Amino acid sequence: MSQKNLTFSISRSNIDEAGREQNRRHQEFALEVNERMTVLDALEVIRRDQDQSLMYRHSCHHGSCGTCGMLINGERKLACLTAAAALEVETIEVQPLQTMNPLGDLAVDPTPLFVDYPKDATYIRRSEVHADGVKPFEVEHWERFEDCIECGLCVSSCPVTESFIGPAALAAHNREIINRPERRAELLEAVNTDRGAWPCARALNCSRVCPTGVYPAKHIAELRKKIEQDGMTPAAEPGEKRAR
Repeated sequence: MSQKNLTFSISRSNIDEAGREQNRRHQEFALEVNERMTVLDALEVIRRDQDQSLMYRHSCHHGSCGTCGMLINGERKLACLTAAAALEVETIEVQPLQTMNPLGDLAVDPTPLFVDYPKDATYIRRSEVHADGVKPFEVEHWERFEDCIECGLCVSSCPVTESFIGPAALAAHNREIINRPERRAELLEAVNTDRGAWPCARALNCSRVCPTGVYPAKHIAELRKKIEQDGMTPAAEPGEKRAR
């Protein structure tokens, strides 16, 4: 297996007792990697062998939990799915996601991502995979988790101002309407606001960075269409909010 020497330029910071970020800077680490190592693998080795104080979030290591979202050479990616050697650069710059509160180094608090999620939303949907397959008699139909892994890449990439529900929450509202149509009126009312479905400027960044193909921009467009279909007065003009 071929080896490659890389430099990882990692954003570091400290959080004081009042929760304020201090001393944001970059620190470089030299590491030999092989073609199978992901950026997350590299961070694990650096933390184990070079600096045990390095902070970042991770869990599953295979693109299912969404906790290792970060900026890698300026692009929003899951560190566990990004092969370090395949980036074809000598230095890999790693930074935390913007728009979320820093916890130190690469770790961020994902709480803002969930503030505007629909209340009591289901995370399970009817599976379209093997829909006609033979099922145990106890099972009415196959089910699976929703595609969104709540990584926050879409929210971090969105150019709309902070007074915006955001692409992840809006996609969740539309999926909840699909799963539970009896909640349609309630959920459409929740997103028909000047910080709901209308500020979206259709930059499509959210759909481009989504690692699981949720395409939040499509869900936002569907929400607008449903609002109009139901005869509701739009709360704002599309793209009314200024980009940041």
